[in-house]
Amino acid sequence: MESVTALGRAPSLSTIRLSSSSTVSLPTTTVSVTNHRHLAAFQSPSHLFSTSLSSASVKKKKKNPNKTRIFLPHLMASMEVEESYIMIKPDGVQRGLVGEIISRFENKGFKLKGLKLFHCPKQLAEEHYKDLSSKPFFPKLITYITSGPVVCMAWEGVGVVASARKLIGATNPLQAEPGTIRGDLAVQTGRNVVHGSDSPENGKREIALWFKEGELIEWTPVQTQWLVE
Repeated sequence: MESVTALGRAPSLSTIRLSSSSTVSLPTTTVSVTNHRHLAAFQSPSHLFSTSLSSASVKKKKKNPNKTRIFLPHLMASMEVEESYIMIKPDGVQRGLVGEIISRFENKGFKLKGLKLFHCPKQLAEEHYKDLSSKPFFPKLITYITSGPVVCMAWEGVGVVASARKLIGATNPLQAEPGTIRGDLAVQTGRNVVHGSDSPENGKREIALWFKEGELIEWTPVQTQWLVE
């Protein structure tokens, strides 16, 4: 019978049988070979965690470059001074939301150049919405806009067209973000409270359509120096 004697402080030995043909003599203070091999299979916890975190970091770094981003060029605000036509529709007037809506644009820092309460004639409504004339809902839209007074506004400011569209929110109020005018104050597309120009060119066209010469006021708000560098 073969045996191996391991050095240890205790003189007594214990015999562990590994197989039918061999035994190993170890000091009583040592850990069994089986347990030692078992424990050796475990790596340092810090090593395991660092490896896991490192792998996660690599995956994260690889994922970021491929992250999908949606850009909406038509909603990107310009750094140029623009004009936008904003109109509070009949439902907004009837519901007493005029002051609430005007304050959104005032608080943003845009300049009001024109304001009037106006009952829109059918011919003007058709001209304003002529791009939608082929739509099946066009007659109903014209009836709606001419059903009561509207509030016509001309606003001026840096990037006012795109910014105003964001303040107004999506056409369908149920899809408009909370905090926007339509997201907070409307529930249906056919009663979405307010209109806003969708481009600088249409802003100029619509202001010229709804305001007569002499109805726009050129002035400089005292707060301008605190809004624009």
